[in-house]
Amino acid sequence: MTDDPGGHTPDPLADLAGEITAAWNARDEPGGLPPETAKRVVEAIDLLDRGEARVAEVVDGQVVVHEWLKQAILLCFRLRGLETIELGPFEYHDRIPLKHGYAAAKVRAVPGASARWGSYLAPGVTLMPSYVNIGAYVGEGSMVDTWATVGSCAQVGRGVHLSGGVGVGGVLEPPQAAPVVIEDDAFVGSRSIVVEGARVCRGAKLGAGVVLTASTPVIDSATGDELSRGVVPERAVAVPATRVKSFPGGDFGLSCVLVLRILDEGEQHDKLALNAILRDHGLAT
Repeated sequence: MTDDPGGHTPDPLADLAGEITAAWNARDEPGGLPPETAKRVVEAIDLLDRGEARVAEVVDGQVVVHEWLKQAILLCFRLRGLETIELGPFEYHDRIPLKHGYAAAKVRAVPGASARWGSYLAPGVTLMPSYVNIGAYVGEGSMVDTWATVGSCAQVGRGVHLSGGVGVGGVLEPPQAAPVVIEDDAFVGSRSIVVEGARVCRGAKLGAGVVLTASTPVIDSATGDELSRGVVPERAVAVPATRVKSFPGGDFGLSCVLVLRILDEGEQHDKLALNAILRDHGLAT
């Protein structure tokens, strides 16, 4: 059965996306946004909060961005006023409320952890004292360790470990820009930084202190060849390094990421094997 004479079944999500995009395109027109816009924006953010929609996802190996959801987040900041939030002895003054209902969501949130409304935390996620921003997605069984941050719209897969002090950057504007993506079973070592829409592919392991941006060269240690920029390959064990480049003022070492080896499928879940590889190169996680 169909719901209209033309034989097409209405798609509520497509209708919502269309309304959000229309509101975004009209955001600076005289007279401001109509009152109905606020309600539709809340619907979109609620979808993100429940994990029923995602700002971005990997489809056939490519990151696909759903721009209308980013537009909804940006409109949300415009439409909501500042409110005082009190939590025990703590006070906050912000436009976006915090998430709640962790027990029902089967999420462990240690005191000092906070996640904003509009972020999604799948069952089995653990938040140590850390921060997850609006639009972010954290997959089942992942760990956001102490003082780690997951920026706005960042996409973190299943079984990921973000170690202490890791900074996963937010990419909110422009709406079409791809956010940071950390795929399933990845490990990001302490104090590493992944920003500017960089991507850590499935099962990859980053040693401590890696800085990965969209323009960071990723180099094969066996050949010296540049594999990509801003993308660490599947099951790669990668560490911070520098590459010498000559300038008029002298030779300088520029940051890069060095791939030590590619793990076999059976090795990617073996922490002892990972530590052994890093020890062989005088490194540690």
